[in-house]
Amino acid sequence: MNPPLTILAAHAQDPTLQTFEDTVWWVTLIKLFGVFVILLLLTLFTINYERKVVARMAVRPGPNQVGPKGWLQSLTDGMKLPFKEEIIPKTADKIVYFIAPVISATTAFTAFAVIPFGGVVSMFGHKTALQLTDVPVSVLVLLACSSMSVYGVVLAGWASGSTYPLLGGLRSSAQMISYEVAMGLSIVAVFMTAGTMSTSQIVAAQAQGNESSISIFGWHPTTPSWYAVLLLPSFVIYIISAVGETNRAPFDLPEAESELVGGFQTEYSSFKFALFYLAEYINMITVSAFCTTLFLGGWRAPWPITAFWHGANSGWFSMIWFFAKVLILLFGFIWLRATLPRIKYDQFMRFGWKVLIPVNLVWILFLSYVKVANNHLSDTTRWLTIAGIVVVVLLVAMLWPSARKPRELSIEEQLAARPPGSFPVPPMDLQVPPSPRARRAVAERAPATVGGESETKEV
Repeated sequence: MNPPLTILAAHAQDPTLQTFEDTVWWVTLIKLFGVFVILLLLTLFTINYERKVVARMAVRPGPNQVGPKGWLQSLTDGMKLPFKEEIIPKTADKIVYFIAPVISATTAFTAFAVIPFGGVVSMFGHKTALQLTDVPVSVLVLLACSSMSVYGVVLAGWASGSTYPLLGGLRSSAQMISYEVAMGLSIVAVFMTAGTMSTSQIVAAQAQGNESSISIFGWHPTTPSWYAVLLLPSFVIYIISAVGETNRAPFDLPEAESELVGGFQTEYSSFKFALFYLAEYINMITVSAFCTTLFLGGWRAPWPITAFWHGANSGWFSMIWFFAKVLILLFGFIWLRATLPRIKYDQFMRFGWKVLIPVNLVWILFLSYVKVANNHLSDTTRWLTIAGIVVVVLLVAMLWPSARKPRELSIEEQLAARPPGSFPVPPMDLQVPPSPRARRAVAERAPATVGGESETKEV
């Protein structure tokens, strides 16, 4: 059966690895400069975007003085930081102290090089894809850049020569490495489904109306074929891991002001602090763009739009859909910051290692079984196996021993259990009992009843 003309036209817009090999060098330089400018403009926009959204949720004005309705506030802040006084601690390692923010900013910019933000367009008479470059292992390039960013954070905390930055750097490295594992496992499902690690080809595999390379017991999803729907557990795990990876609230534990002053960047100021600030927001944009590429169809328009507009994915229009999806994901980052409180560090690490990673492994095993079952097992065997897996999971859930919490002691029992001569500490529920002097004062002020009449004892 021949595919429809609309599908052929859509695939004609998909860039291939050959497209990047034939690109003229000066067109590549133009795209490199364009990516740099886009990231800077998106960073300035995202900072102000976050301030305005959080202000709206908190029912307060927000930035409204600099520029039209305050939209130039982040630009003035960015211009102010390089001219501020730079204070370097005497105990700092000067060379590493300078290299650390450069590593963070460089890896943040490099990661965006393999993300496609549009289809094939005509640029000064040359056909080129709206993507700086692409390689067969582009996704691994992104993971490598995010892994290298850990060095900038750790070295910044160590080179500062101070206690709190060191603690923030160690905490951040443990957090980023832990959630890097969960993020990498969530992407494995995309590899298995798309059959490629090239970002441009992953977008092409999610083309509207294109049958997926994986079938669920004979069913090939067609519309929509976004992996956010087909691989929903991987999509949810990726979103959670991305928030933890970027050290954003409620997972901003490396920069917890109430515990670590400012974390690994406490001793930084002026332009070096601006580099860390820039790297944080570019990382937010990168993980959002990466999520758009892997799970939300990339630069392709959603299904309702393509149903009545066949040219929605052609030319420069494709950039509209890509950045619209990125802004929606950035709004999710801001929404989380405005609504959820910071959690405890041990709870956060336990959630990553004991929940996200095991669930990810089980999900990958299930997808592997589906691919094998589609090729080698009959329909009866498939459904019998699924039924057996469901029964085993239910039995394990019902028979799993529940952890019983110890009975909470009352305030009197906590005071009685305290060793004699020890320093009194507040109870676990933070309800500090009244002191004996306060009890005597209350008893002395209480009226005494004698013969049915109340008498107040004078002090």
